[in-house]
Amino acid sequence: MPKRKKIVFIITDTQGANVIGCYGNPAMKTPNIDRLATSGLKFDRAYTTSPVCGPARAGIFTGTYPHTAGVWGNNIPLGKNIKTIGERLSDNGFHTAYIGKWHLDGFDYFGTGKCPNGWDENYWFDMRCFLEEMPPELRELSRQLDSPEKIHENNITEEFTFAHKCTDRAIDFLSKTNDENFLLVVSYDEPHGPFTCPPPFCDMYKNYEYTLPENAFDSLENKPEHQKEWAATINHNFKKIKSPMYFGCNSFVDYEIGRVTDAVNNFAPDAMIIYTSDHGTPLLSHGLSSKGPAMYEETTRIPLIIRQEELTQAGSVCEFPVSHIDLMPTIFDFANIEIPDFLEGKSMLKTLENPKLKPNDVIFMEFNRYEVDHDGWGGFQPIRCAFDGRHKLVINLHYTDELYDLKNDPGEMENLINSENYIDIREKLHDKLLDWMAETRDPFRGPIWERRQWKKELKLKWNGETRLRPDDGYSPQVFDYLTGTPPKK
Repeated sequence: MPKRKKIVFIITDTQGANVIGCYGNPAMKTPNIDRLATSGLKFDRAYTTSPVCGPARAGIFTGTYPHTAGVWGNNIPLGKNIKTIGERLSDNGFHTAYIGKWHLDGFDYFGTGKCPNGWDENYWFDMRCFLEEMPPELRELSRQLDSPEKIHENNITEEFTFAHKCTDRAIDFLSKTNDENFLLVVSYDEPHGPFTCPPPFCDMYKNYEYTLPENAFDSLENKPEHQKEWAATINHNFKKIKSPMYFGCNSFVDYEIGRVTDAVNNFAPDAMIIYTSDHGTPLLSHGLSSKGPAMYEETTRIPLIIRQEELTQAGSVCEFPVSHIDLMPTIFDFANIEIPDFLEGKSMLKTLENPKLKPNDVIFMEFNRYEVDHDGWGGFQPIRCAFDGRHKLVINLHYTDELYDLKNDPGEMENLINSENYIDIREKLHDKLLDWMAETRDPFRGPIWERRQWKKELKLKWNGETRLRPDDGYSPQVFDYLTGTPPKK
């Protein structure tokens, strides 16, 4: 009998690499995540596909970029013809369970409470399910527990929290599901606001002050106008942040992750564990607050750790850039399932075995808008980004573009977009960006992405060529417009 393939996928919300101990911030108490890194492979340069919740999750759970999946903002649902990893793996004989925050149904922040296709209804538990278990007065309370005083005043324990309830369900699944192929997703809302966390976590950072880095005082000279407008809405008259509940919740979700990894060790030690987050948060770097239309490291660089006893070496590190878009093909490769043409990333399985194998020359990111309901920040802000591990090119369609050399300028303070010394680098990244937009059939593509103020020579690749939809394994075969028959290429 072939060996069972087991995958446990753990995801948090608003937890950048900069608030994880093993990623270089010892002030943050994240012992369980750190322990996972010492037993598996840590990706040092892992990036979201989009620095906002719904679009980021679309990249992870459909294996396509947000512009392909249709999730162009937080409350825009997946396209009806887009299949998630749950549907694809369950159709290949896997027991698939999703526990926790979904954020892909296009409804409000909490979701609809309805289990999407492909997932086990017995384990489905989104944030609406969590709220509907409570009487109305407790629902309101659950959204207002944003200080240590309120936590103690209301005698809040870990059993009250969304994270703990998700973990309990995950442990139940693992204890009962051993002799079959499975994918278990545990999706925490924490440490996203309102940062609800019980003792001792709510008190853990009571006296801690986060010293703002140098780039928190970025003048934003030669930066995009929307960043200046965004920063102007924020009070910058201090040099340290006191946010005991965010940092406490960051450590609390680490505790819950530890409960899950302990259960994996007990019930399915041969499972592949994948831990990541959807995106980070600036913590006032560049004068900005919250995620949104900016491609700075604090928001786009996320933790990614993978452990599988037969593949990964304990304590290994991959220093090359990788993307969330590559996770779904990697899971398919591990599961010995043919990778559909429709997926837009590629497998990193060989890199899991040998972290010195470079999985990507360039990774890509995008932003379209925050939400339809509100304008944080600034409504429609189309952005496309290419990053090669050192140089980051950001095309802000409405405003000034950006180019950073992270080796010489890790804080991304100096915009090099007009630098004569970086013309070749800028042009090569720009060409790769335009090719990527064409290859992935980006619906926002057009000559305006090429016609930039700094562009010396226009090649105008936008020649009207039709790009047929790749085979997704479910839909009928696409017919060529001119022949009405299957395309020759």
